[in-house]
Amino acid sequence: MTKVKSILNNNSAKFLYQYLNNAAPTGFESSGQKIWLNYIKPYIDEYIVDTYGTVVGVINPKAEYKVAIEAHADEISWFVHYITKEGFIYLCRNGGSDHQIAPSMRVNIHTEKGIVPGVFGWPAIHVRDAAKEEAPSLKNIFLDIGCKSDKEVAEMGVCIGDVVTFQDELMELNNRYYTGRALDNRMGGFMIAEVARLLKEGKDKLPFGLYIVNSVQEEVGLNGATMISRRIKPNVAIVTDVTHDTQTPMMNKVTQGDIACGKGPVLSIAPAVQNNLLKQIIDTAKKNKIDVQRQASSRFTGTDTDAFAYSADGVASALISLPLRYMHTTVESVHKQDVEEVIKLMYHSVKSIKANQDFRYIK
Repeated sequence: MTKVKSILNNNSAKFLYQYLNNAAPTGFESSGQKIWLNYIKPYIDEYIVDTYGTVVGVINPKAEYKVAIEAHADEISWFVHYITKEGFIYLCRNGGSDHQIAPSMRVNIHTEKGIVPGVFGWPAIHVRDAAKEEAPSLKNIFLDIGCKSDKEVAEMGVCIGDVVTFQDELMELNNRYYTGRALDNRMGGFMIAEVARLLKEGKDKLPFGLYIVNSVQEEVGLNGATMISRRIKPNVAIVTDVTHDTQTPMMNKVTQGDIACGKGPVLSIAPAVQNNLLKQIIDTAKKNKIDVQRQASSRFTGTDTDAFAYSADGVASALISLPLRYMHTTVESVHKQDVEEVIKLMYHSVKSIKANQDFRYIK
């Protein structure tokens, strides 16, 4: 991929770090949604917030024909599940949290009294019996917050059901990658917000209503997208999420495909992806000299694309993915130029849609 002039500005970068470093776990996305909404307000005409916290910025709200661009706002996390008499805390998952990476990680417990710091404890290598060594699992990983008893834990404000997130924040690797937790998929929220900014700054006039959707609860079943798609009833939906970079050790290209960070956006071919819309996006990429990769998905994409595609009477939907390394860890990594290329592809794809465009195969 040839390096091109950045479309991001200083305000974009400030928003990116503020948004990515904020904790917004599944079911508790409100703080991140406020940051996101405050950023896009200058670029939209009005906004919608639904009962569970999905936020939608709207351009041309009175138009009958509706186009949605969408990402999801939530990150994986943990719930306080059980507190021992000795003051140790056991957890259950909130989304696809990885027990293998937990030992020795630092966390924040979000309580009604505020943030309580903690650590995932783990026995030292000196005292573990190699012959009987246990792998990390939900049965043996635990939090230590420095308490002597369950009573002291309660006095600190920690109770069953409190949500727990990792402390790691956004950084850059070799001025090439953004690295941190929750890039899946708040990087998507960042990218659709940038599309709104580009449309406003370019004074682009759209012949339809554009709904910039930041959905909640994707990590536990595409719930936010399911609800908001029924409410908006869009004619077209272009979704962005992350997909696996398969170039690192231990990845299997045979089962996961040949996808690489730094080689551009990934376009999915799947039953939920409407082929005429997909072709239009491919043609748009060629016209604007944006390199793309392709990925085949069996049965479903596993993203909010599925929720939009099959909502109401069926919505012409497509998925533009961002290649990502180390998904569902605290070092999720994406190539900086891929981020910009996804933004460009979504921007130009939105502009390519005509008033009342009919994507049906047979008319």
